[in-house]
Amino acid sequence: MRKKSLLFVIDSLDCAGAEKSLVTLLSLLDYTKYSVDLMLFAHGTLLEALVPKEVNILRPLKYTKFTELSLNKALLHSIRHFNYKMIYSRIKYSYKIRTEVYKDENIQRARLFWENVSSVIEENPKEYDIAISYAQGIPTFYVAEKVIAKKKISWVNVSYRLEGKERGFQKNYYDQIDKIVAVSDSTKDVFLETYPIYTDKVEVIYDITNPELIVKMANLETDNEFQFEGIKILTIGRLNFQKGYDIALEACKKLKERGINFRWYVLGKGPLEEEIKQYINKNNLTDYFFLLGVKANPYPYIKNCDIYVQTSKFEGFGLAIAEARMLNKPVVTTKFDAVFNQMIHEKNGLVVDMNSDAVCKGIIKFINDQKLREKVRHYLENEKKGNVEEIERFYQLIE
Repeated sequence: MRKKSLLFVIDSLDCAGAEKSLVTLLSLLDYTKYSVDLMLFAHGTLLEALVPKEVNILRPLKYTKFTELSLNKALLHSIRHFNYKMIYSRIKYSYKIRTEVYKDENIQRARLFWENVSSVIEENPKEYDIAISYAQGIPTFYVAEKVIAKKKISWVNVSYRLEGKERGFQKNYYDQIDKIVAVSDSTKDVFLETYPIYTDKVEVIYDITNPELIVKMANLETDNEFQFEGIKILTIGRLNFQKGYDIALEACKKLKERGINFRWYVLGKGPLEEEIKQYINKNNLTDYFFLLGVKANPYPYIKNCDIYVQTSKFEGFGLAIAEARMLNKPVVTTKFDAVFNQMIHEKNGLVVDMNSDAVCKGIIKFINDQKLREKVRHYLENEKKGNVEEIERFYQLIE
């Protein structure tokens, strides 16, 4: 029996929600039926070590290797090879993102990248049965334009509202996609607000989580930097606008002013790191708010925290919340679009308004109300864990 050939495309395997979801999916696939290639736009990131050995990680694109060179070396490379297309594309894109994009406009960055760089990105030479973009933006553009496949599928894993130029630009690529997968019902609804014409080809498959793997990884030791006798608060997420760190920092300041004995730890990196550090120093929060960077295994930190807090402004699903729930941790989360796909207020956590006062009050409520903490913990211990059965929906999608 011939194996069906699959191609997955994602920006990188850094330690974030979509990336962890893909690694989990790959760990559950039946490799007696499928041969799998994986294409990344950035290599050498944390989760690559967890990709099953059966998966063939494709060599970096020529442009990916080119961008690893310093600008001087890239220019010398172009002169030696009498080929100036890549250096021109690189300089043009670099100029555009400095003059047209705000600090964390990922949607706009994706368009500018593809407008300026796609002409020097080579096509995939292989023909696949199924090509899957496991994220919106550049992976979707690549699958639509640079891959030959009998069926093309694109994942949408954030609340994806597009307007004006972005809406028209991305429609050209979604027109070439056969199926669009949203990671929650609310993500589907938000996407269809932009593109109601795709109603018939959008379906929902939740991010797959495997509780057995998470519990096993959580039982490993944390670093000494996470040892503290007071209340340990944890947030996991990229340091960008979406994750609402302005709300978290203001809430931290208010907790300090109320004399709470706590430390707030953050796992993540991103474009707002320096801005966050400046706020911490300016507001004397160096003993309260700690940036620990990215951890390949975040689960011991979740296991050993007292309260998990998510201050996101929007999410496709909220995988970190699901992981905290699997480890029976009380959650305080803002009321973003997709939150009620998994949260039940005052059952498995607290869902609060999207401001620092509400987050602060939610945290204090958990600290002071022992009866509520016990009630939530009991609910968490007995609620359904994980959703590995979603793999069956994936199999239906690709058959």
